[in-house]
Amino acid sequence: MKAESLVVSAAINIGLAILILSLFSILKKLPFYAPVYYARRLSLGHRTDHQSFNFRRLLPELNWISRAVRVTEEEILDSCGLDVLVFVRLFKFGIRFFVVCSIVGVLVLLPLNYTGSTVPNTSSHSMDAFTISNISSGSDRLWVHFSFLCFVSCYGMYLLYKEYNDLLFKRVQQLCNRRSEPDQFTILVREIPLCNEHKTRGCSVDHFFSKHHPYSYESFQILYDGKHLDKLLCQAKSLTKKIEDLRHLSSTKKYSRNSSVSDAWKYDTKMEQLKDMLQTLGCEIRRIQCRMTIEQKELPVAFVTFNSRWGAVLAAQSQQHTNPLLWITEVAPEPRDVIWQNLAIQYRHLPLYRIVIIVAASLLTIFFVIPVTAVQGIAKYDRLKKWFPPAMAVDLIPKLRSIITGYLPSAILNGCIYIVPFAMIGLARLAGYISRSKKDINACNMVFYFLVGNVFFLSLLSGSLLDQIGESFFHPKDIPNRLASAVSAQADFFVTYILTNGLAGFSLEILQPGLLLWDTLKSYTWDHGKKKHPYVYSLPYYRIIPFVALCMLIGIVYAVVSPLLLPFLVGYFLLGYAVFINQIENVYITTYETCGRYWPYIHHYIIVAIILMQVTTIGLFGLKAKPSASFSVIPLLVVTILFNEYCKIRFLPTFNQVSVQDAKKNDELDKEDGLMEENVRKALDAYSPPCLRPLDLGMEGTSSTKPFLSPA
Repeated sequence: MKAESLVVSAAINIGLAILILSLFSILKKLPFYAPVYYARRLSLGHRTDHQSFNFRRLLPELNWISRAVRVTEEEILDSCGLDVLVFVRLFKFGIRFFVVCSIVGVLVLLPLNYTGSTVPNTSSHSMDAFTISNISSGSDRLWVHFSFLCFVSCYGMYLLYKEYNDLLFKRVQQLCNRRSEPDQFTILVREIPLCNEHKTRGCSVDHFFSKHHPYSYESFQILYDGKHLDKLLCQAKSLTKKIEDLRHLSSTKKYSRNSSVSDAWKYDTKMEQLKDMLQTLGCEIRRIQCRMTIEQKELPVAFVTFNSRWGAVLAAQSQQHTNPLLWITEVAPEPRDVIWQNLAIQYRHLPLYRIVIIVAASLLTIFFVIPVTAVQGIAKYDRLKKWFPPAMAVDLIPKLRSIITGYLPSAILNGCIYIVPFAMIGLARLAGYISRSKKDINACNMVFYFLVGNVFFLSLLSGSLLDQIGESFFHPKDIPNRLASAVSAQADFFVTYILTNGLAGFSLEILQPGLLLWDTLKSYTWDHGKKKHPYVYSLPYYRIIPFVALCMLIGIVYAVVSPLLLPFLVGYFLLGYAVFINQIENVYITTYETCGRYWPYIHHYIIVAIILMQVTTIGLFGLKAKPSASFSVIPLLVVTILFNEYCKIRFLPTFNQVSVQDAKKNDELDKEDGLMEENVRKALDAYSPPCLRPLDLGMEGTSSTKPFLSPA
């Protein structure tokens, strides 16, 4: 890629970002689009600051960026929770890390690389003059690169340790602040055997925990196979929605000048018929909820509640039976986090589900080899002309080649992989996870490794190494130089990828064009005249964290190879931070809280990037005829691996479990405040299955205040 192509790519992305952000700053001030841009505020009952119309609304403004600078971590933690704060800290980590690395890299390595060649640079890659490939073989300047490698590795590990330690403290504090949450008193029990005497699982749960946890056991909620009941509830919701739509149409016709009385009467008649159907359906649902009807459909799963957190922690983290495949216990997820239908999947079948998902994800990864290879073919235009001579027509149009080689490949790649997170979350949904948080974390992992394999490694191989294989057969002595050049040759492509993913990607994230078009279409067609409701969605961790982690990996790996890439990463993380502070405050809601369990995975992604950087430099130093520098990297690699193992021992257990000490301390605080009994009572009613909850159809005479089947 020539320098001109890189400038064109930057200009296009910056221009699109300015246009999109300007459009967003205008649309967000219009009350019509408040359900799109202020969904969270409206769902929480907060008022938006929309005033009467004036022409200032049509002028772009940047107050949302200044707000991102002013917001504090305490505000985010109080309003959104620790998971959202961990998400924000990922961007802050990137800013702190790449600002320092950029200063050192640009001031030290960049001039060193540019003046490092003793012969004129004849490479076709214009950015090679700023990369390590421009350093002459055997040059002592490579020791400066080694020093920078040590600095980047140690600084990254220092920041990781600091973040892990700080977030560990915040997790313990968050658990203390959330003492009223029912999941702290509850565990999930699976593979419950039948009671020998009464042949029921509920009786077996009560006997087992009364015997083995006599001082802390409080109660239980057995789960039932309510598939048929779920279908009826869906029908009831559908009928309720139809009635509401007919009520709206009827009221509209009554006050319309162009409609007759017969039209309104027709809607009222249809509405009464639906109400009768809903009344009959409600009676059927309540009949099925009776104990005698549903008792024979018990599942081997139960939520068991204890009278103290101490008792719940001990039961969740200990083996209950000699056979480890019976009475399997774990900490219960939040009631709002539970995926109820997945609890019906037998525990012994879960490994088979996971294997199928891994195979499907692998096939998806293999399938995406085709578009990624095609993208690299476009990026390598000179090579493409030899394979496909009609492509030479591009040279006839001025500046078109710069657009095609500079902007088009990264835009196509970002467009192709946009669907990957949605495909992965669909696969994770089929894997049988019992909570949305576990499902999202698993999808996050799958997306990250997909991106590392396809976007990073495959782009490197298809774009550089395969390009050199044919010529290397005829000139085997040049293999080291060609390989060193190939590794650094992709730096220009990754610069354009980061520009497109950051400037265009983050700008489209804040504009939400898909939701904007959907809302406009709906408002002027089938929902015309109806009251608009906010579009409430949770923060899509699985869609954002892997892409941010990939860009961080690219920046870390290329920190030593091509320091010119580092300033682009600073801009990437600054824009991402401002965009998602706005989205967190105004758009996305919190649907579950794991108290920071995303951070160990983010820590792992960054460690993978640091190790990959070190392995890459070992090869580069060897290819540059500096074996002493290659061997010097090995101790640094060992230190990094040992650091990661230490973090697993020091921090990871506290993120996966709750210590007995913290549980006992929170119990004592509740007893001092007189809240223990109230919190336990709240936990008793929190885990009632949806199919057994009180039926409320929104009509007089069709609702029940109590379920027929009450918790034990």
